[in-house]
Amino acid sequence: MRVVQGRKWGVAALVLVMLAGCDEMPRLKVPDWKILDRAKPKQETPVPDAVEELPVEEEVPPPPLSGELGTTVVSLGAAGEPGMWLKTPLVDRERKGRVYHDGLWLAVTLIPIEGPATAGSRMSLSAMRALELPLTDLSEVRVTAD
Repeated sequence: MRVVQGRKWGVAALVLVMLAGCDEMPRLKVPDWKILDRAKPKQETPVPDAVEELPVEEEVPPPPLSGELGTTVVSLGAAGEPGMWLKTPLVDRERKGRVYHDGLWLAVTLIPIEGPATAGSRMSLSAMRALELPLTDLSEVRVTAD
C-alpha cells in the first residue's frame, strides 16, 4: 500500500511542477460576452387602427340524400360526351336521378360539380334532345335523386 501511496504523491508533484510553468504561457483571449449577448431589437407588428369585418356568407343547407333536390338552369354540356347525364352542384357524389321539364321526365346520372347550389348545370346532348330542350337556350329543370 505504501508503494501505491507514493506513486500518488509522485504524480501530484509532477502535476504541480507542470502547472508552475504556466505563469510563463501566453494568456488566452476571452471573448467579450457583452458583444455576443446583444439582443436584437424587438420589432413590433403594426396594429391596424380599425378592424375590418368580413361579410358573413349565408349558409346554404346541404341537399337531401334522395327526393327533391331543387331546380337548376341547364345549358348544353360537352356534346362529345355520350350518355344521359346532368353535371350539377345540387349533388355531392355521383348518383341516379331524374330531370323534369314541361311534363316530361328523364332518368339521368347526376354528376357533382363545384359551385353554390344556385349555380347552373350542364346537361348531355342526348338528355337535352330527349326532354325536347332547345340546345342554344338556358332552360330551367327540376331535379330529383333516386
